[in-house]
Amino acid sequence: GSKMPLLSVPKEVAVGTAMLGVAFATGMLAGKRYPSLVFGTPKSSTSGMIGKSSPLRQYILDHSLREHPILKKLRLLTADHPWGRMMVSCEQAQLMANLVKLIKAKKVIEIGVFTGYNALNMALVLPDNGRVIACDINEDYAKIGKPLWKEAGVEHKIDLRIKPAIQTLDELLANGEAETFDFAFIDADKESYNEYYEKCLRLIKKGGIIAIDNVFWNGKVLKPRKDDLAAQSIHRLNEKLLRDARVNISMLPMGDGVTLAFKL
Repeated sequence: GSKMPLLSVPKEVAVGTAMLGVAFATGMLAGKRYPSLVFGTPKSSTSGMIGKSSPLRQYILDHSLREHPILKKLRLLTADHPWGRMMVSCEQAQLMANLVKLIKAKKVIEIGVFTGYNALNMALVLPDNGRVIACDINEDYAKIGKPLWKEAGVEHKIDLRIKPAIQTLDELLANGEAETFDFAFIDADKESYNEYYEKCLRLIKKGGIIAIDNVFWNGKVLKPRKDDLAAQSIHRLNEKLLRDARVNISMLPMGDGVTLAFKL
């Protein structure tokens, strides 16, 4: 087929957004440490019918992306990073921010922060007394985003906690914060997804939303290999969510697949 002219949006947008894939987390993030293993979707991944170089994808970006200048700055910085492909697709991050705003969220949990593009996106729409509890185990990546959180004037809304996310979630529960959060975004080591989901479900209010990223796992959920623990784990959670009477769900073919669970 003929090659599409890659860019009608500014070149940098396509460069950054073309790395669809994941949302912001390396597999070392938020949970156990996997020395050199990174969970994410390779740059070459495509999502359903709309691949990264699809003219339709370009059309989506041209006709829907409204990116704050400091978000754009952080995305370009992240794109230059060796693990830049871990970046959330910016149309997905924009949806998360729109949902946060829609439900008038004040308290948000993010599991897997990477350089903090998604955390910044949500912080920008939270009220001044709003908070993102941002969980990660690698401070180096977050250091890339921190100065830009400050530049955007939202640093005070992002509470970065560098320790395994399960520990942070348990601390929040122990502090009596069950059912006080409005929104959670899960995107870290896939083997712990079920545990993250269960704890977030306890922390989220009725009417709150849990967004779970990478639910397609680059298509590997279709036939998870026995030795692919990440694909097995995501597939099991996908099956469980289908029958989970505690939530309503929508699975969206955006980025590497994202499921929205609405707590009943």
